Amino acid sequence: MLDAKLIMVDLDGTLVDTKDINYHAYKDALAKHGYEIDYEYFCAYCNGRHYLDFIPQIVKEESLYSDIHKTKKGCYSSYLCHARVNKFLVSLLKQARETGKVALVTTASRQNCMELLEHCHLTGLFDLILTREDVEHSKPNPEGFLKAMAHFNASPEETVIFEDSEVGMQAALAATATVYKTYGFN
Repeated sequence: MLDAKLIMVDLDGTLVDTKDINYHAYKDALAKHGYEIDYEYFCAYCNGRHYLDFIPQIVKEESLYSDIHKTKKGCYSSYLCHARVNKFLVSLLKQARETGKVALVTTASRQNCMELLEHCHLTGLFDLILTREDVEHSKPNPEGFLKAMAHFNASPEETVIFEDSEVGMQAALAATATVYKTYGFN
């Protein structure tokens, strides 16, 4: 596995446990518009998904979606203290860089991704970072994974992907690389 040409990882829930960060940031953003979100509901139906996949179930006014997401991105850095890094995976990625390339493929915004990576001192770990802004179609579409594979001229047989969410797993499997599902943090 460590001699793969390319190893790709997801950010939220795979490399870093960010559900509490995202929950608090979305809770603040929704409250600004008079909406509430329950922690258990957020964890079950929202975490790890693109905001347009879950905000419409909470907020009926489509005109607010973009503002809610913009507000969430602004609140995000206030909650970085809740980040928990997957130290085992970070160690594995550091070893993998000795013989191959390492890419991050996330549905997170570039702003929040970079804030989190900088906070956790992980920015130098990656040869390529693809965020929501870098793809036309987010997970479960495999576009991000395929784009990274093309960037490094890596075939599915030379690629390993680490993912945690259902939509991420769908995207990873559609990319036809070797896929490992991560199961949370201790």
